[in-house]
Amino acid sequence: MKKTIADVLVEALLNAGIKRIYGIVGDSLNAVLDSIRRSGKIEWIHVRHEEVAAFAAGADAQVSGSIAVCAGSSGPGNMHLINGLYDCHRNRVPVLAIAAHIPSDEIGSEYFQATHPEYLFQECSHYCEVITTAKQMPRSVTMAMQTAVARSGVSVIVLPGDVAGLEAADLPVPEHVYHAPHPVVHPSEPELAKLAEYLNEDKKITLLCGAGCAGAREPLLELCDRLKAPMVIALRGKEYLEYDNPYSVGLTGLIGYSSGYHAMMDCDVLLMLGTDFPYRQFYPEDATVLQVDIQTSHLGRRTKLDYGVCGDVKATLEALLPHLTAEHSDKHLRKSVKHYTKVREELDELAVGKPGKKPIHPQYLTKVISDAAAENAIFTCDVGTPTVWAARYVEMSQSRRLLGSFNHGTMANALPQAIGAQVANPGRQVISLSGDGGLAMLMGDLLTLKQHKLPVKVVVFNNGALSFVELEMKAAGFLESGTELVNPNFAMVAQAMGIEGIRVEDPEELEGAIERALLHDGPVLIDAVVNRQELSLPPKINLKQAEGFTLWMMKAVLNGRGDELIELAKTNLFR
Repeated sequence: MKKTIADVLVEALLNAGIKRIYGIVGDSLNAVLDSIRRSGKIEWIHVRHEEVAAFAAGADAQVSGSIAVCAGSSGPGNMHLINGLYDCHRNRVPVLAIAAHIPSDEIGSEYFQATHPEYLFQECSHYCEVITTAKQMPRSVTMAMQTAVARSGVSVIVLPGDVAGLEAADLPVPEHVYHAPHPVVHPSEPELAKLAEYLNEDKKITLLCGAGCAGAREPLLELCDRLKAPMVIALRGKEYLEYDNPYSVGLTGLIGYSSGYHAMMDCDVLLMLGTDFPYRQFYPEDATVLQVDIQTSHLGRRTKLDYGVCGDVKATLEALLPHLTAEHSDKHLRKSVKHYTKVREELDELAVGKPGKKPIHPQYLTKVISDAAAENAIFTCDVGTPTVWAARYVEMSQSRRLLGSFNHGTMANALPQAIGAQVANPGRQVISLSGDGGLAMLMGDLLTLKQHKLPVKVVVFNNGALSFVELEMKAAGFLESGTELVNPNFAMVAQAMGIEGIRVEDPEELEGAIERALLHDGPVLIDAVVNRQELSLPPKINLKQAEGFTLWMMKAVLNGRGDELIELAKTNLFR
């Protein structure tokens, strides 16, 4: 049998170490699927929506530390990938998408399912090219994978179905399809000396640390000790830096703590390390701002910058530490840590459940899950209040992971990411913290858990509303509209799919239900009925938000919805 272009593609994927592809079959993918079948070495992970395929591939890449692959058929099939690919691209994880295309001789004829994928995917990829001849392969796929790995993002190969079945050119597939070098990058000596000048002054210094600090924990802790500086953690840095950290003063931003906010606002010098934290209103206005980032385009794009350098955080700190010679007062550090300790105590006081007092507080639900989960559990969380509660109540460890749509901010990411994380780590505990709106959006892929026997534990925060959107409306002074969700009993839905389903309404039953779910050998959905009126406020309420909330209360009374004010007060003031 003659080797086809699809065969060359599959051979290149095998040489790159690819063991699975996430997607949905379609006739434009026939040649590729047949080649995968004949190889017998790549598993096709059949999802129920291509968006799930892209999210799952991104999670796979994050937890495996390697490139992952997804695929979609021509037109609508590959268009469904786009939201998940945006998330992968913004999370900076290497993913290759195979976008099948209409027959090559029909391009430009407004053929059935015709689109222009080479344009559609440009904004969410570093590489996006169409395969039209045999001689482009395997070079195009090797360039695509190398680009995805080198630039930590998405590459797209657009492959017409008929071209995939053409006879391949006599060109060898390289044994090493892509190369992932790890150069040591740090600033020059003059740059390090100048950075040290700022830090050697006896001023109040605060660190803001993000995902770029992965692997740099030890030099970071030494830096905090030398500078007597509190560490504020951006959400994507939580999994790497929060655990066993005496310098941590919590997160900042819309879902952070007041202690993190004030540690930044009260400092004289803010040192940003491996973070692209986007919310400008949470940066200090008068402090000297320094920044270290491997991506030079990130320097100074979020707040005014006094001095920025390019470098890997770990390598930069190891080179910088010998330049730090000054003694620093620990007053700012002690004040910030004391504030954080108080805030943490107040947050933990909210994470309680009283038998018979329904509905369940979402803080209590999250804390119970965190306490019961395995030491190396992987958590995924939906955008909205599940992310808020995960940020505040999921306790990290050296081996726990927390994945979410933290940069792209899309609904419905938790279940798909849990699928990818579980496929990549079959023996590891994976827990999806899903919102009721997010789960409903891509609920069909509960069937993927059943079909592929993935023991993911799906916890649904069932409050019958898009509650984070409701809070945003209240803060802006609007009456909630279009946010109510008429939900089924999600546990019964899961049971109808052949998945273990547990519904919990009373806090007294929660610990036992979570323990039973985590011990179950297979997928489980826990439908937890939680309080809709729980406030998840940012660490600082500005005047405009306070005015908006007051305006909302007035409108609620005037529109005959004063009972909501009573319920809000009961939930948040009288526990």
